[in-house]
Amino acid sequence: MRQINHFIATGVDAGKPARTHKIWNPSTGEIQAEVGLGDSALLDRAVQAAKKVQPEWAATNPQRRARVMFKFKELIEANMQSLAELLSSEHGKVIDDAKGDVQRGLEVIEFACSIPQALKGEYTQGAGPGIDVYSMRQPLGVCAGITPFNFPAMIPMWMFGMAIAAGNAFILKPSERDPSVPIRLAELFVEAGAPEGLLQVIHGDKEMVDAILDHPEIPAISFVGSSDIAQYIYSRGTANAKRVQAFGGAKNHGIVMPDADLDQVVNDLAGAAFGSAGERCMALPVVVPVGEDTADRLREKLIPAINALRVGVSNDPDAHYGPVVTPEHKARVEEWITTAEDEGGEIVIDGRGFTLQGHENGFFVGPTLIDRVTPEMKSYQEEIFGPVLQIVRAKDFEDAVRLPSEHQYGNGVAIFTRNGHAAREFANRVNVGMVGINVPIPVPVSYHSFGGWKRSGFGDIDQYGMEGLRFWTKNKKVTQRWPDGGGDGSNAFVIPTMG
Repeated sequence: MRQINHFIATGVDAGKPARTHKIWNPSTGEIQAEVGLGDSALLDRAVQAAKKVQPEWAATNPQRRARVMFKFKELIEANMQSLAELLSSEHGKVIDDAKGDVQRGLEVIEFACSIPQALKGEYTQGAGPGIDVYSMRQPLGVCAGITPFNFPAMIPMWMFGMAIAAGNAFILKPSERDPSVPIRLAELFVEAGAPEGLLQVIHGDKEMVDAILDHPEIPAISFVGSSDIAQYIYSRGTANAKRVQAFGGAKNHGIVMPDADLDQVVNDLAGAAFGSAGERCMALPVVVPVGEDTADRLREKLIPAINALRVGVSNDPDAHYGPVVTPEHKARVEEWITTAEDEGGEIVIDGRGFTLQGHENGFFVGPTLIDRVTPEMKSYQEEIFGPVLQIVRAKDFEDAVRLPSEHQYGNGVAIFTRNGHAAREFANRVNVGMVGINVPIPVPVSYHSFGGWKRSGFGDIDQYGMEGLRFWTKNKKVTQRWPDGGGDGSNAFVIPTMG
């Protein structure tokens, strides 16, 4: 069986793992590998190795750091196919989705290539008599990231790309469910010219997470995962005086106004709700048609479109989506469908019990459509994280604004309409962090920033873009005055000469 190891600096003894975690092939239901889980002692050895290389990296001028980023970008592009195949084999998402995973992370690396420009501070000449004031952004030291299973390439690159470009060293703890792609990214980063030990990947579960949260020499931590764990990480990390950004779950809504192009909406929902088997924090699992007539027309169009979706193994080029990541997750998603039914939801299309011929042991869940869902239902209140689309019917525009605004999650929301006033009013009033107008998955481009509100995000600073740069640096302010004269009391300006 394939063994997956830590990626740590030479000379750091990982030891023999006392515990391991199995890695599934979600398409076949077979165990394909196992990964060793580290402990606090391993983490400390990795931190000490990172501390040895970080000061010299921080002292490297930004142009040279950018050149490493440019080379890393080239290597990612050259290895796109193999990275996507490796990602699909452990996660289960189809190859096109896996390439999108890599590509969206790569876009942040592209932004990190602009680090010489991004690091420029502010300057004021003549703030007082002969006084100038300027600022500079400096790295924090050895930082850490804890990333989820659903985007094993994108989210690590969102984190370490900006952190390392800014002059930090970085320790990544990826999900133990699909750890191979993060290891490969770290290998490519060294190949791009990064010093060994600057980016290290260590594997673990809650024991390792707690070790990161408690380590006194890790000043900043970024996390993406479920909201309960995000809140835990934010609370424990900040209690240890660390800078923490922790992004949690979501229940994104798609508002469909009566004037919307329903054919386009259905096409958008097919990808946004079911792509990557719904295992995305920016998926669109709730559609909110405004008015009964809109709801009936939308439902009529959704049924044939959803029935036409092809579920397949991760390397099937014709599949719209593949299996979910583990057998436990498959069972959890199907339990949520049953809960929705028990609560009074109408199961229009039922994905429970779905099997794929020749891959009967794979972790597949068929596309599911549930109508007549109401805000009181637990299945509406919580994140299902699977290929399930719920219809929540809104009476009017005010109802449509209220539903996502009052939900415990506030990650993303979309409105579909041809009415500019309605779109503008909705964007201004809705209590959600990221808004799409006729855009079903409103993930901002890399030179803006990503982050949700309420229980979707803990902390004050978003990911990537200039917000990300602020998170991974500290701002130093310098006030300077150069008095006239040479110290003898005179005010004469004297040009020194060679004597």
